[in-house]
Amino acid sequence: MTGYAVTTRETDAGTLTVELKSVNSRFLDLQFRINDEFRSFEPVLREAIMARLSRGKVECRLSFGRKAATGGVQNLNGELLDALSRMQQEVRQRFPDAQLLTVNELLRWPGVIADAEAGQEALQTEVQALIGDALNAFIETRAREGAALQTMLLSRVDEMEAIVQRITPLIPQAIAQFQQKATERMKEALGVAAPNGATTVSREEALERIRQEVTLYGIRIDVAEELSRLSAHLTETRHILKKGGQVGKRLDFMMQELNREANTVGSKAALKELSDASMAMKLLIEQMREQVQNLE
Repeated sequence: MTGYAVTTRETDAGTLTVELKSVNSRFLDLQFRINDEFRSFEPVLREAIMARLSRGKVECRLSFGRKAATGGVQNLNGELLDALSRMQQEVRQRFPDAQLLTVNELLRWPGVIADAEAGQEALQTEVQALIGDALNAFIETRAREGAALQTMLLSRVDEMEAIVQRITPLIPQAIAQFQQKATERMKEALGVAAPNGATTVSREEALERIRQEVTLYGIRIDVAEELSRLSAHLTETRHILKKGGQVGKRLDFMMQELNREANTVGSKAALKELSDASMAMKLLIEQMREQVQNLE
């Protein structure tokens, strides 16, 4: 599901910001946009997101705006500066024309300024609290979208149930019509329609064969069982939607079952009304399937 949230938190050292946004995806796909100096926070963010989300292509952006010096204690990271100096000397030995790092570049190097008031552990605690707030806001936006999707899906369920109720009484009629036509045609083919016509089989044998053929074909075109299963699947779909929670994967399965039964109704249809109903139901199911893939 789509969603967006951004939260900020003021710390002694500066402003932390976490931004979450997602687009639809059947699976959970996480992407992080984090400065190198805060890369160690990625596992914390990943764990928090995976604990509360299960679907969507989610992008998490963590940024930090450091406060300007206001009398607080700020120190230079001597070990890092020594390491940079050694590396710079080694580079210039191999590339004498290489330019030296400027003071501005050194001060902006990640980790060179060590703020005594804001260590990594303190920032990690702030990040954990901030991602929790961001996820709360993010899930609220998804919940509002989910409510709209639920309304749409339930309306499609209503339409399919109306179709099933409309065509169910047509099944006995379709079978009776077929039996009548088939009986007439087979009587003519077997020569038993004539009052005194001689045939190679007896009248009783011919009639028995007609009854068998009509019964077998009547069974093949009878879709009452498929319609009954369709009704049961629609009832379960409605139950899943109203129950809420993580419904995406369960609804994926229900869409497969609904589509299977609708296809069977179409393949066995002996009336134009049944064939049209099958097409209408498959269209509704496809509309539902596209949206179900967005639900968590």
